[in-house]
Amino acid sequence: MPERLAGLPRPRTLIHPGPCSAVRLDHRQAPAARHMRLALAPGLTLFDALVGALSSASVESASLTLLEGDLEDLDFCVAPPDRSGHVVATYGPPATLQSARLLFGNATLGCAETGHPAVHCHAVFSSAQGHLLGGHVLTQRCRIVNAPVSALATSLDGFGLRIAYDPETRMSLMRPAAAQVCHG
Repeated sequence: MPERLAGLPRPRTLIHPGPCSAVRLDHRQAPAARHMRLALAPGLTLFDALVGALSSASVESASLTLLEGDLEDLDFCVAPPDRSGHVVATYGPPATLQSARLLFGNATLGCAETGHPAVHCHAVFSSAQGHLLGGHVLTQRCRIVNAPVSALATSLDGFGLRIAYDPETRMSLMRPAAAQVCHG
């Protein structure tokens, strides 16, 4: 196995510009969790389909695995290094695929700083020309088409996930918090 890796570049070490928190892993234990298989309906945005399906099951925070499906107007970003040095990396401008095939993705449902639902999603997909791509998916912009997208969800019952400013990364991140009601 080491021979296969010999030609690859060494992974870079990322050092965030802000002060390190004394707590390196902020975690909570869910006293209960529900596992669900969802069929996300065509015609809806990925965001509306996820939030609607989970809201109907009284879920406000969840970890999700997205399985195959067709999307249109898929907007996604990648995160190149931030040349200003203010943060380690920042999202570049969105790229749009008019038609894409979702191959696999992971998403997290929580609450935005406004108290409304938020979905953070990274996925791998292919363009209509068969090019393999991946990145941060802007779920409120892309639409499910042709057939339902399957998703496996695990509810995080007993605590919530909330986006809040993180001084170490100088970015807003989704973090565990006391259970709160999102306003959808």
